[in-house]
Amino acid sequence: MEVPRLHPDTIEDVKQRVDIVDVISEHVVLRKRGKDFTGLCPFHDDKSPSFTVSPGKQFYYCFSCGAGGNAIKFLMEIGKRSFSDAVLDLAKRYQVPIKTLEPEQRQALQRQISLREQLYEVLALTAKFYEHALRQPDGKVALTYLQSRQFSQETIQQFQLGYAPLGWQTLYGYLIEQKHYPVELVEKAGLIVSRSEGKGYYDRFRDRLIIPIHDLQGRVIGFGGRALGDEQPKYLNSPESELFDKGKTLYALDKARGAIAKADQAVVVEGYFDAIALHAAGIGNVVASLGTALSKYQVRQLLRYTESKQIVLNFDADTAGHKAAERVIGEVADLAYQGEVQLRVLNLPSGKDPDEFLKTHPAAEYQDLLQTVPLWLDWQIQQVLEGVDLSQSDQFQQSIQAIVKLLGNLPNATLRTHYIHRCAELLGQNNSHLTLQLESDLRTQVRGQRWHGRSQKWVRPGDRTLLEESEAQILRLYLHLGDYRTLIKAALEERDLDFSMAHHRFLWQQILHIEAEGDRPLTRTLTQESLPEGELGDLRLEQHHAPHASQPNLQFDLILELQDRCTDFPNKLPALYPLFQLDEKTQRDMLRAPLVVRASTACMERVMCEKRCRHFLNLWEKMDSPASPELAQYYWQQICAEKQRIAELDQQQRQITFADLAQIPWVGEYYEALETSQSSH
Repeated sequence: MEVPRLHPDTIEDVKQRVDIVDVISEHVVLRKRGKDFTGLCPFHDDKSPSFTVSPGKQFYYCFSCGAGGNAIKFLMEIGKRSFSDAVLDLAKRYQVPIKTLEPEQRQALQRQISLREQLYEVLALTAKFYEHALRQPDGKVALTYLQSRQFSQETIQQFQLGYAPLGWQTLYGYLIEQKHYPVELVEKAGLIVSRSEGKGYYDRFRDRLIIPIHDLQGRVIGFGGRALGDEQPKYLNSPESELFDKGKTLYALDKARGAIAKADQAVVVEGYFDAIALHAAGIGNVVASLGTALSKYQVRQLLRYTESKQIVLNFDADTAGHKAAERVIGEVADLAYQGEVQLRVLNLPSGKDPDEFLKTHPAAEYQDLLQTVPLWLDWQIQQVLEGVDLSQSDQFQQSIQAIVKLLGNLPNATLRTHYIHRCAELLGQNNSHLTLQLESDLRTQVRGQRWHGRSQKWVRPGDRTLLEESEAQILRLYLHLGDYRTLIKAALEERDLDFSMAHHRFLWQQILHIEAEGDRPLTRTLTQESLPEGELGDLRLEQHHAPHASQPNLQFDLILELQDRCTDFPNKLPALYPLFQLDEKTQRDMLRAPLVVRASTACMERVMCEKRCRHFLNLWEKMDSPASPELAQYYWQQICAEKQRIAELDQQQRQITFADLAQIPWVGEYYEALETSQSSH
């Protein structure tokens, strides 16, 4: 429904009632500092708290990026929402009556708001009904079960635990016949179910222990019901409704968010009772998923409350728990690779779940385990090697293959190097000679794992033009600006890039051979007097970005050496000769070397991503998905990962901002300053 124009009185009432700290704290971890609050700005990559929220002024401001405004502006910016949507959201939250400029639209909007309010009302009343039923004779079995789990009366009350009576229409009779709620409303709340033959309704929850599910404001939005006998399913949740979205809700987050901010860590468990048991033991930074795999949306919810972005998965240590953890890792691996989440996995000793663990261990011991929990990749490696007899060749080879697959997904070369070394040590079992050999073999195999889609078969005509220009720019900078060679090598290694054009690959190999020989200096400083007439222009290529250039100089011997070598390959010279010479355009490229390196390597990576995407798409289309669902899922995940990386490169890395250009001197000014400096000497 299109949001109608809101009456100015409604907007003003919202501004008067809203609590900006309450609104922003759902998205930013805020710390009290004097009269105000501070935190990391959500609108830019903030490394230290530069974001301030003033409750007195009802205003926020970032001293770094300049973002600022009131609560309405914040919701508009953080959620990319319209003004009316943001005001409407706050009006619902603070119970501000809605007035619009079009009476007929106001009626439709009021009906929608009225439905939500009625759902909140009937769910709150139902929660009270279930709580009362727990204390009745029929609820004795449920209450005894809670007591057997060592839940105190305070814990039972805190989480509003209750009991759904056995009868088919007990709740139906209470809500509809006694309280006179419309049957349609109670059905929309997910509390009753229409009979298949269409004759009447029956209660959804019967003879079950009831766990109310709350939203961030502490309002009941649904229920979970645990069977007390052999009835299946063991756990039954409310259906999706106007208020309840299982994939976007985390159990106990309303109670845990303050503790998560204080501990700077969020713990996710599988079950309601695991979460309740931990809260009862004084460990409050805990939430539970609702029978579904933790989604990226739910992870982002948790990240609002922790500065370190640390999320710990404490699932059951059985096969189902391991699969659940693997699903979460697959869902948020891209966030972990980008440093947006520090994902860790905790398996408790003896395979116990948190509730069982706390019955025989103090809470302090659980807290200690949270301080030493391994990162998700270390946990995956542990799972690969657990119970494996490395002296058996088949098990050894299977472990190698599994580790290569894991490490091949790492996008960062430095991180891959670290884990290759670590895995070689684990597989080598204190045999130093074997460890060195394994490290070399792993590096080769991981590189092969990452070679997917690099064949020229997946290159399109447009790719060649882009690669030709990008690779040429990188090589030209490498040849003519010696101070940037370390930067260029680091950029190529970080992005795991190779030169694709045959003549560029040949030149790069020659460069590496020359540098490896190390039997002669590759540079010498050239002055104006030592240059042949007409080559003064080349001097101007060394500009202020060179970190140690106090006067014009040129890294020239490398080019001379390459030209000498290329005479033995006359067929290569025509394609390489333009790289040895500079024209007006390429001279200007020298003046903005850092930007050229960034943009060119991003273009090269983009082409590689597109090739890999085509490769995996081809594999996915050809395979028999029903016969190999896990492989099909793997291919599809790779396709999605490559597409996401392409989007990131387009949006972030290939764009040159005004701020970037402002750091580069105007060419005319630079030449004038350079010539003035030369004439003074």
